Amino acid sequence: MGAIERSGYRFEPEFSVIEQNGAVHVYHKGDFVEEIKFTFTGKYPLVDKIEELVDEYCNEKGL
Repeated sequence: MGAIERSGYRFEPEFSVIEQNGAVHVYHKGDFVEEIKFTFTGKYPLVDKIEELVDEYCNEKGL
């Protein structure tokens, strides 16, 4: 899965299959803002789960 862009923010997911966790790095205008951590089961995290995390973040921040 590639980066997601919304409201001038860029969300770049990365994950570890071995550790079964990941993070979405949040950038605004190229500057790192914060990291949204998550866990998952299976071979890969679900794309829908990552998009849901991004949606929740945008809603919380009023983006």
